[in-house]
Parts: sequence; structure tokens; C-alpha cells
Amino acid sequence: MRYLAVDLGDKRTGLAIGDDELRIAQPVCVLETPIGDRLIDALIKIVEEHSVDELVFGLPLNMDGSPGQRVEITKAFASKLEEATAMHIHFQDERLTSSAAEGLLSGSGKTHKQKKKIRDALAASEILTDFLWGQSPGDCPHKKT
Repeated sequence: MRYLAVDLGDKRTGLAIGDDELRIAQPVCVLETPIGDRLIDALIKIVEEHSVDELVFGLPLNMDGSPGQRVEITKAFASKLEEATAMHIHFQDERLTSSAAEGLLSGSGKTHKQKKKIRDALAASEILTDFLWGQSPGDCPHKKT
């Protein structure tokens, strides 16, 4: 099964692709499209291009696990996308994925502007990796148990 992970943002949305067989997530791109119908159209195009079976949205929870301010925005947008695609949507805790993406970029030699262009796709990749390894977290090579 192929998955598309979505790290939804007001201005930028990071995307990553992965499958449940290899359980490897790969950043795809960052869409610089605000939340709305144009973003839905862009996501549908990527779903078709990459033969995606299901979607995984990062769920912005607070550090204590309670719903963050953006949870309702994320769920409402995911619901519209689900209607438009008839695809099943999963939600995955996205706490610390942006920090992990920052860690991957630190020391890369990239400028702030260059980092900004790929940070959200790397965060989506972290979200998808967490989701794919969620069935057996003890086996995840980069997670501490």
C-alpha cells in the first residue's frame, strides 16, 4: 500500500511518499499553495501521479497530547480531501517532526531560504515514517524505545 503524508500549513504543505512493505518514507515536495480548493486539486494530481492508495495527515497535537489549535483546521481540510478523492485518511501525531526535520537540515550548508523550501517535506517524511513503523515501534531503526 502506498501512502502520501501531508504536513498541512497555511502557506506551505509538505508531502512525502512511502509504502507499508519497505516502510521507508521519501520527501516529495513542498506545495506553496494556501489551504483551499487549489491545494485539493494539487494533492489530487500528486495522488494520481504517485499511485497513492491512502493519505496520512500530520495531526498537530500539543506536547501533552491534547488537541492543538490547528487540529480542527487539519481535520476539516482532510475531510474535504477525503470527499474529493474517496480515499481513506489516517491521522498521525506530528509532535517533534519539525524539530527532527530541522535536525536533518542543520549542518547541511543550506541557506535559511533553501532550508525553508524543503523543511516541510522532511517533516512529512518524519510523519510518514512514524506512521509506517507505528504497528511495531520497537522495530523502528531511528526510534528509541
